[in-house]
Amino acid sequence: MRNAWLTIRALLLWALSGIHFAVVGTVAAVVGLCLDRRKHDWINRGFFRNILRLAGVRFEVKRAPGFDPQRTSVFICNHVNIFDPFVIYSAIPQFVRGFELASHFQIPVYGWLMGRFGNIPVPDVPSRSGLEHMAAHAKAALDSGVSLIAFAEGRRTRDGHVHDFKKGIFNLALRFGAPIVPMSIVGSYEFFRTGDWMLYPGKITIYLHDTIDTSQVARGEVDALRRRVQDIVAVPVEESLKANLPG
Repeated sequence: MRNAWLTIRALLLWALSGIHFAVVGTVAAVVGLCLDRRKHDWINRGFFRNILRLAGVRFEVKRAPGFDPQRTSVFICNHVNIFDPFVIYSAIPQFVRGFELASHFQIPVYGWLMGRFGNIPVPDVPSRSGLEHMAAHAKAALDSGVSLIAFAEGRRTRDGHVHDFKKGIFNLALRFGAPIVPMSIVGSYEFFRTGDWMLYPGKITIYLHDTIDTSQVARGEVDALRRRVQDIVAVPVEESLKANLPG
């Protein structure tokens, strides 16, 4: 009986959140054509937060004492599922934009929405010119006070664990002297797993860890920085998995 109820519940939640995304997302993008996106960022935040509510998510944000909400930063977090953009945008108390594969901008409707939203295209096939183009967009965003969010694993987890972070985003942060904020998405894997379609009742907690000043980090220390951030992000994720998943 419980399994039947969870299945019906998931179908209803997908329908509600999908309709909301299609209708309100398009309206928000159109409104963005006429209004200053920074001054009216609350519209998008409300839209993103409602997606989570309609999907049945309880939501909490925990900020470390050393997190500086005033500093334009590069937020680096684990990648769980397709709800991650809604989660991180609801949690970060700054005007923030993300990196998105260039091919995603070719997807009907979604690509247009991401373009209007202001995400930075990442080349699907890395090339010197493509990466420099991406870096130029990232620097322009940071210089104008726009924080950036990156999924350093480069792919969604299939087992809930945090996997090795790639160096690219750390090289970029060091190149531009941008502070880094490690960010953990906890409970999202238990709520929805990539490769499945069920939505389970649950709570997602976001940990905004201490801001890391990179101005004194040498380029030769990028691997140590990568490992440090990965370990910080992984701790609450692994503790949650150990407490909530069998085995």
